[in-house]
Amino acid sequence: MGRQNTYSGGAFPESGPGEDGHPLTIPAALERAADRHPGREALVDGDVRLTWAQLHDRVRAAVRSLVALGIQAGDRVAVWAPNSHRWVVAALATTSAGAVLVPVNTRYKGAEARWLLERSGARLLFVENGFLGNDYLSMLATGDEGGVQTGPAGPEQVVTFDATTPSGTLSWEEFLRHGARLPADEATARIAAVRPDDPSDLLFTSGTTGRPKGALTTHRQNLTTYRAWSGRTGLTGDDRYLVINPMFHCFGYKAGVLACLVRGATMVLQPVFDVQRALRAVERERITVLPGPPTIYTGLLDAPGRDRFDLSSLRLAVTGAAVVPIALVRRMRAELFPEVLTAYGLTESCGTVSVCSATDDAETVALTAGRPVDGVEVRVAGPARDPLPAGQDGEILVRGYNVMLGYLDDPEATAAAVDPDGWLATGDVGHLDTRGNLVLTGRLKDMFVVGGFNVYPAEVEQVLAAHDSVAECAVLGVPDARLGEVGRAYVTARPGAEPDPGTLVGHCRERLANFKVPREIVVLDDFPRNATGKVDKQALRTV
Repeated sequence: MGRQNTYSGGAFPESGPGEDGHPLTIPAALERAADRHPGREALVDGDVRLTWAQLHDRVRAAVRSLVALGIQAGDRVAVWAPNSHRWVVAALATTSAGAVLVPVNTRYKGAEARWLLERSGARLLFVENGFLGNDYLSMLATGDEGGVQTGPAGPEQVVTFDATTPSGTLSWEEFLRHGARLPADEATARIAAVRPDDPSDLLFTSGTTGRPKGALTTHRQNLTTYRAWSGRTGLTGDDRYLVINPMFHCFGYKAGVLACLVRGATMVLQPVFDVQRALRAVERERITVLPGPPTIYTGLLDAPGRDRFDLSSLRLAVTGAAVVPIALVRRMRAELFPEVLTAYGLTESCGTVSVCSATDDAETVALTAGRPVDGVEVRVAGPARDPLPAGQDGEILVRGYNVMLGYLDDPEATAAAVDPDGWLATGDVGHLDTRGNLVLTGRLKDMFVVGGFNVYPAEVEQVLAAHDSVAECAVLGVPDARLGEVGRAYVTARPGAEPDPGTLVGHCRERLANFKVPREIVVLDDFPRNATGKVDKQALRTV
């Protein structure tokens, strides 16, 4: 097991050329899946069904179009859309062309998405306009004529997944026609030029300032991580995986699309979680694997009429990102899934650090995040990064092949996060038990998790503080039976003003994704403060 204060998941997984001599790149993994399982279903999206051979062909066609539109190796390409077959094709084509994928949260408002697109320098944006009633292109629009903002302050080109094609954009069909005019050899050469240590994606994750930071990771890092993840969870090519987790998140893209890619499993896609739709999909598609945050399983277990569906195909649930009650794990195992596992990861570690195993009991699954995956080390350290013994809480540090290259164009933040010895400071607090399981107990940065989505108080506080009735504010996460946690905000009034909680919630809804919006706002006469005059958030919990 190693020293008490450091636990290694085991031998470093094979990270050179993959099976059959394929290099560890996403296009090579797709080619391998198509070679080995040409007739097996790779993807199901409503009426669209693609085998691995068909998916491979569609991705190559999209690569030709990207090259024809001038996308170069290393360029950033953003996708702002819900889970769909076109999301998968666009993402795999982007990485296969040597470009860097930039997923955008579908819940973002215009200012949030615009900032991310500008910060990433995305040259092209794929978008599904109108998802959940959101006119994404209008959110990004500028000028009196409502044209899509492009050029230095936005992407140079926009491709829409949906039927409508506003001025200045290309439809998906027009996008593909560009590639049809390009010699196939040019796309083949671009695909062959992709190397394992090239960056493959840029996922943004907030920090203590509330401003997102873009974490760069490579083809090798992601494929090695999800070989290890799928080995620990037991995912195989025979599985049919219901991908409900959004693909703009590591859980949906990396532990979903990439995990299925390396194993040849079938992805069944859903754009949003709807209990009845999920139950129908499990029965119709004979779903075996259904990962997600705890709230999904609560919804399935408590769904009216659940007993009318044949759910006997379900085999494996993988959860995390929130507190998982022991009673929920036991009920899941008794009523839905023979195997229930929990996991822990963060964007800076390709989304995975540790995972439980099928042999773990309900208490271990509920109370720990399992052991580090093969080739990854976890250490618990004190304030000076001094190692702490098993059972003692400290900051969780991670080292291994899964640690990001760094934050985009931010060497100072990178150096603060990853020390010269390669240890990533996660900002999370916990300890290792005597068996090497990781136990999470808190968050150094006050982050809380709403239904599987990270919320950083500083970002919400900045929005609240901009309202003309608010003098000071503080936001923290409080327990919620359905979502794990939700936000509660405390505010004090500016002189002569009377903050109205309903108005402040509306103010936040106009400027933030819905999971960031506080569910409750409490108006105080003054804040409890510590000896230095700072707001005492711990004391706020007793107000």
